[in-house]
Amino acid sequence: MRPEDILFWLKAVPFKPFRICLNSGRTYEIRHPEMLRVSRTTMLVFSFAGEPQDPIEKMEMVGLVLVERIEPIEAPTHA
Repeated sequence: MRPEDILFWLKAVPFKPFRICLNSGRTYEIRHPEMLRVSRTTMLVFSFAGEPQDPIEKMEMVGLVLVERIEPIEAPTHA
């Protein structure tokens, strides 16, 4: 996937959470823009212990070539 495609979702105003799906079946839920950084060929996915302003708990580098699709995370519906 092109970096521009991911940045389109990441820089949306207002930000809406989205899911990145890899060709391996692995997914990353991006619930805050601070959770993701994108370069020309890779992305860094950050996990936080609590809120995004808290220390980073985990960081993963993923090649953009592995990204199969991006989809919105649907807001829960209230019955």
